[in-house]
Amino acid sequence: MSPLSEKAISTLQATVDEACADQRAGMPGATVVVVDRDGQELFAHSAGRRGIATSEPMTLDSIYWVASCTKVVTGIACMQLVEKGQLSLDDGEQLESICPELKNLQVLTKDGTLVAKEKAITLRMLLTHTAGFGYSFFNERLRNWAYPAGLDEFSGRPEDMVSPLLFQPGEGWEYGVNIDWAGIALERVTGTTLNDYMTKNIFEPLGVKNVSMFPSPEMKSKLAFMHQRSHDGILQPRDHLLRAPLVAKTEEEVARCSNSGGAGLFAQPQEYCKILVALLNQGKSPTTGATILQPSTVAEMYKNQIPQFPNFSRQYIPASKPDLTNPLPEIYPIEDNAPQGWGLTFMLSNGGPTGRSKQTGAWAGIANLFWWSDPEHGVAGIVATQILPFGDGNVLGLWGKIESMIYSELQNIKAKK
Repeated sequence: MSPLSEKAISTLQATVDEACADQRAGMPGATVVVVDRDGQELFAHSAGRRGIATSEPMTLDSIYWVASCTKVVTGIACMQLVEKGQLSLDDGEQLESICPELKNLQVLTKDGTLVAKEKAITLRMLLTHTAGFGYSFFNERLRNWAYPAGLDEFSGRPEDMVSPLLFQPGEGWEYGVNIDWAGIALERVTGTTLNDYMTKNIFEPLGVKNVSMFPSPEMKSKLAFMHQRSHDGILQPRDHLLRAPLVAKTEEEVARCSNSGGAGLFAQPQEYCKILVALLNQGKSPTTGATILQPSTVAEMYKNQIPQFPNFSRQYIPASKPDLTNPLPEIYPIEDNAPQGWGLTFMLSNGGPTGRSKQTGAWAGIANLFWWSDPEHGVAGIVATQILPFGDGNVLGLWGKIESMIYSELQNIKAKK
């Protein structure tokens, strides 16, 4: 039984229900799951419908494409190999021998010319988005370089992960396909696909089900529909952005799809939260007893890796491809523009208006999903929708309300003890 009061749970449910009351102007459906350090669900609720184009309700069994919420899972997988000595965080020569495609990459300058790369790329650079890779939908310079054919990072083609760097390795921060390359390195070192590796070394030990880069027929039958919000604020159904793994049927078709370490997972939110619980417990599952990472490794993941870029999150991100993202003046605003950080695959916001601690790790998925994991307060959660473009005001508002209510209720419980 959740330690939250019946009134708090009722208010949280009403908040999610209200957000999904108008399926076209609000959101078609959403799932919110919040868990504590013991693996206990504090709150789990779905509202609305699987999509505008169906009358089926959204339920806790619904499957979401979690997009860049995949990145932290890939980070866990890579750090397992670091613990075993199979990958090094800071050996650029090792990484570029595993991924020789990285050796001769060029840097796309601001005037559009290409110059030689001067430094080797390391795994740490990939996990912290300091290698120089970008996303064409977040960067106009990269988008323009790819014309007239264009660049589609969600095509399922490994070739779309090869693009010029936007700065010399280590000399900036830019969100991009870095962690896809980390996943490629893992595959080559282990001789297995990233999805199979995650299943054996993360999902099965944690008792995680219904999380995969290649959803089973049963998972597909419960897949939440994708939507697009137009300029007038009204939602329309649209084709899925990561379509390739959903239509691959034969082993050959599956083998042709890349295992995207940056955005490939489909997941039931309750199951995804079991991974966040392991991070709350320094790498150990409180329910299965399995250890997937050592405490020192988890501490390294939560350590700010980029103190030299305290304002990285205040870089203006343009709507380079408006169908995929809204313009983002700031990733996560906090008071006084205090320095913010980046751990190994996720943001360290340095607190925030909802009550989260300064230790909190958090990130998002392009279809407007948002997760957070707060080791100090022992709480984690995810707000899941399937809406484009990224940075949807309705979903951001729901996330802020949910997180604020959770922390307020936790404070009330603490005060009563």
